[in-house]
Amino acid sequence: MTLSSKIALALGVLSLLLAVWALLLARSRRKHIRQGRELSAQAQAADSRVQAAEGRTRTEVQNRQAAESRTQELTAREAELVDEVRHLVSDRLPALALHLISSHHPVPGLLHKNLAGSEAAQLLDALPEAVSGIVLKERRRIDAAARAALRGATQESQALSYRLQTNIVGLQHEFSAPPRLTQSLLESDHINEQNLRLTQRSAIVCGGWPGHVRKDTYVSEVVSGASSRLRGFDRINIVSRLGLSNIGVVGRAAEPVAVVCAELMANALEHSRDDLMVDVGLIQTGNGSVCITIDDAGKGMTSEALARGRSLISGEQQEVMLLELGDPPSMGFAAIGRLVADYGLHVSIDTSSPYGGVRAVVSVPENLLTSIDENATPPSVMAPQPAVAPQAHKRPAAADTPAPSPEPSGAAALPQRRRRFSATATNDETAAAPRPLNPEDTGAMWSDFQSGLTGDRSVTDSESTL
Repeated sequence: MTLSSKIALALGVLSLLLAVWALLLARSRRKHIRQGRELSAQAQAADSRVQAAEGRTRTEVQNRQAAESRTQELTAREAELVDEVRHLVSDRLPALALHLISSHHPVPGLLHKNLAGSEAAQLLDALPEAVSGIVLKERRRIDAAARAALRGATQESQALSYRLQTNIVGLQHEFSAPPRLTQSLLESDHINEQNLRLTQRSAIVCGGWPGHVRKDTYVSEVVSGASSRLRGFDRINIVSRLGLSNIGVVGRAAEPVAVVCAELMANALEHSRDDLMVDVGLIQTGNGSVCITIDDAGKGMTSEALARGRSLISGEQQEVMLLELGDPPSMGFAAIGRLVADYGLHVSIDTSSPYGGVRAVVSVPENLLTSIDENATPPSVMAPQPAVAPQAHKRPAAADTPAPSPEPSGAAALPQRRRRFSATATNDETAAAPRPLNPEDTGAMWSDFQSGLTGDRSVTDSESTL
């Protein structure tokens, strides 16, 4: 082999080796590139996994924080609800119980105002309303049962008192008793009258009727008979300013008017000292009605008591529960209110009394008034006489003092009450002089007084009375 051949062979082998090396190098480069790409992809995937893990971690942290916040919120809400339930049990329900007794006691609302409008607040507010409804319903049921029982008892007591009254009157008229016995009978009858008034008042408040069947009665006799039912009746000064003496109250309304007047006069006596008089006036108005004014010189009534009294006597409260009348129950104004609603009377009380006390006015409408024949049914001698307009008369010029009024004929005469105001008193006494009584009439004076006590009431038997 020649040198050139060897060189050519060597160069060929070298070229082949270079080609193989280049091929291997290219393959190795491609492998590295592929591995680099794989590593890059793996790195990116790892980065993605890391980012995802970080995201999950952040989400978990946020979820955990949200859960903790929710837990704290629920814990605080639970604490508020517990406080509200405790407030409901310890404060609101006891206050509601006091409010049901007297509306002056307020009922507190929710303790946490942020609960307003929520379902929990609605439930918390619904419970007192439900309790109030249940209590009021049960109270009305119990009160109705109590009224029914009291009404039955008072009606039986009324019937017995009427029978006792009839027996006492019969004893007074059956024989000529000694003065001491007559006085004892009168005192017993007056005590029975006081007891009968209290029983009658209770019956009216409980839905019963006054318990009397009366004929048409003079207004003056109705008022004087009402005053005779009271302890301290001698402190009541009745002055009639009626233009006519034959004005009467129809039978169906005579006893209700007497009850109303008796309760108002009793209130006036109770709220004034024992040495103070209570003035009662009878006035006929221009619209045909008759007004009975009752003025006392007591200490008056508080604004709260006055408002309460006006509410009761207005007749607007159809049903007054016994529990609302106090302990012991004050039934006078409640009885007046029921009679006002049933018979169409009008009663007002205020602090306009000229003596600084309380003035009560009873207005009897024209449809409850009538005219009574004085010849067929003469008025009682104990009833106040209507005032007559004074007539002008001449006085002797040389007279320094008025001449004394003539004494009534006979050995005895009824005492006459003088009015306090001198100007009008002279006219009234001149116009309406005392009526003389014969000595024979002295024994009949107590009978006339008894007629004033009974007020010409015709009492039926126990069945018709009940």
